[in-house]
Amino acid sequence: MFEGISEKLSSTLKRVRGYGKVSEDNIQDALREVRLSLLEADVNFKVVRDFVEAVKKRALGQEVIQSLTPGQQFVKVVYEELARVLGEKSSELSLNATPPVGIMLVGLQGSGKTTTAAKLAKTLKEQYKRKPYLVPADVYRPAAIDQLKVLAGQIGVGVYDTQPGRNPVDISKDASYSARYEGYDVLIIDTAGRLHIDEELMDELRKIKAEVKPHEILLVADAMTGQDAVNVSTSFNNVLDIDGLILTKMDGDARGGAALSVRAVTGKPIKFFGTGEKLDALEIFHPERIASRILGMGDVLTLIEKAQSAFEEKKAGEMARKLLKNEFSLVDFREAMLAMRRLGSLESMSEMIPGMKEIAKNPRAIDMAEKEIKKTIAVIDSMTKKERKNHTILNGSRRKRIAKGSGTRVEDVNRVIKNYIQMRDMMKNMGKMGKLAKKMMRFM
Repeated sequence: MFEGISEKLSSTLKRVRGYGKVSEDNIQDALREVRLSLLEADVNFKVVRDFVEAVKKRALGQEVIQSLTPGQQFVKVVYEELARVLGEKSSELSLNATPPVGIMLVGLQGSGKTTTAAKLAKTLKEQYKRKPYLVPADVYRPAAIDQLKVLAGQIGVGVYDTQPGRNPVDISKDASYSARYEGYDVLIIDTAGRLHIDEELMDELRKIKAEVKPHEILLVADAMTGQDAVNVSTSFNNVLDIDGLILTKMDGDARGGAALSVRAVTGKPIKFFGTGEKLDALEIFHPERIASRILGMGDVLTLIEKAQSAFEEKKAGEMARKLLKNEFSLVDFREAMLAMRRLGSLESMSEMIPGMKEIAKNPRAIDMAEKEIKKTIAVIDSMTKKERKNHTILNGSRRKRIAKGSGTRVEDVNRVIKNYIQMRDMMKNMGKMGKLAKKMMRFM
């Protein structure tokens, strides 16, 4: 995500960060590179112009020039202005209304509306504790109706039984009554798209909006289309007055032009963004966190949130207790490995850890790490219950049997045991330090 723009901006700012003293000349040089990086990333030229001017004004003022650390202060200015362009703060969905709260998804064909509707329903169900109801209103593609019904079944949410051939306006109106009658509190309407914007499509969407009166109209736009996504956003906003956007395929968008342009051009916030094909690959758009990722500073807050969702609080507490009491077994080690896999790919996680983004550029290292996790789980799964509880009984013959059962070598089994012991000891020492710190705080 944002590889092209991130690489160039990070390189420029790394050089500026080391400046002990800044002048108008070296600020101009740095801004020239920043401008080129943004334009190459397909960011709207007016957005680039305003961004560079805002940074220049602050950089040439007392805020940077007279700072004790001018290089670092310049980087801070770039970060803050980047976050401002992206929207400054996250924009929440308008859910505090009389249910069912209507959310209408619009966009061109191929932008990922149907999958996004299911992702949004899953997010609302799990993170917001809502009861969503999906409405397939794209009658021009029977496959879209069937797809949404299948996805609704997979995530366990309600879905309106749309029949092909019916009028989308009538479907939306009837689905709204049905949702209210059956006790659903959020209505998500998956409308039809086209290969390009036309008056017939817009007229249908206007009628659905007038009939259902949705609380949110969200445009689903393909981030990989760059400037086209900005043009599409402007067109839909002019006709429907959208409330926000969901950018899809952000994981495949190396440039980042759409994300850096649509907010500034339309004035409407990006509320969510898609990071993959899986139904849990939808994230809330936090401008300041995205700005941090773009500049290679990581995104620790999102990583923590992912970890919290991957590790149930009760399990995390139980694991901490076992570590302190020296009861952390291979069973718990396996659970930790599975939790890591639930967090997402190692490549996506490396982007969120400050200083670790370089790892994402080495596919071989990422691939080896992924394979190592799979191998670890396979080795532990090949052990008996007794062996998982007590690794000290693993003699030579047992290790050979485990290697054969897991399709690995004895050396792999030995490495899994070694890694487990290292992790157990390291976590145990961290736990002791935490306990000691708490005791010391009582006397301070």
